[in-house]
Amino acid sequence: MRKKTFAAAALLAAASLTLTACGSGDDSNSPVSVVSEEAGSDKAATVLDKPFEKPDLVLTDTNGKKYDFRAETKGRPTLIYFGYTHCPDVCPLTMNNIAVAKKQLPKAQQDELRIVFVTTDPDRDTPKALGKWLKGIDSQVVGLTGDFDTIQAGARTLGISIEPPHKDKNGKIVSTHGTQVVAFSPKTDGGYVLYGEDATVDDYTKDLPKLIKGENP
Repeated sequence: MRKKTFAAAALLAAASLTLTACGSGDDSNSPVSVVSEEAGSDKAATVLDKPFEKPDLVLTDTNGKKYDFRAETKGRPTLIYFGYTHCPDVCPLTMNNIAVAKKQLPKAQQDELRIVFVTTDPDRDTPKALGKWLKGIDSQVVGLTGDFDTIQAGARTLGISIEPPHKDKNGKIVSTHGTQVVAFSPKTDGGYVLYGEDATVDDYTKDLPKLIKGENP
C-alpha cells in the first residue's frame, strides 16, 4: 500500500503556499499534500505522525438542517473534502473516485463510512444546489454549506487554505482551495491520513477497508 509519514506541522506550514484553483487554467500550483512528497514518489496516502483534531464546524446540510461535524461523525470513519459544485475538474473527479471505491465495500461498511463535502463557494452552493449536485455522485455523501469565514477557519485547522471565490481574467468565478482529502480514524477521531488530487479509485478501493477500521493504509 502506498504511504508515507510526514509531520502535520510541515503540511500546515505549506498550506498557505500551495493552492489549486479548480478550472482556473493555472497549473503552477499543486495541492497541499503533494508538496511534502519526495520527487518521483508514487505514494497516495500520507500518514501523519501527529493527527489533526477534528475541526469545530457547525454548518448547514442539504436538508437545511444544522450539522455539527464533530458530533455527527464521532466514532465513525470519516473523509472530508473542501471544494465547490461549479468546479469543472478536480472536485467532481475526487468525489467520484471516492464514491466508486465506496461501492466496492460491503453494505454495512458503506453505511458506517461518513463522506463529507464542504463547499468553498457557499454563496452559490445553497443547500438545494449542493444536494442536487451530490445526488449525482452519491446520495449518502453529506454536503455542508454556511458562512464562508467559518468554513475557511475550519479548513485552516486541517492545513487546508481556502481563498474567497473570485473572478478570473475571463470573468468566471473560481474557488482557490487546497485539494487534499483528510481521513479521520473511528478509534481516535484524529485526522491521520491525507490524500492529494492524484489519488485514484484503486487507491481508495485498497485503503478504505483499513481506514474504516482505523488502521494505517
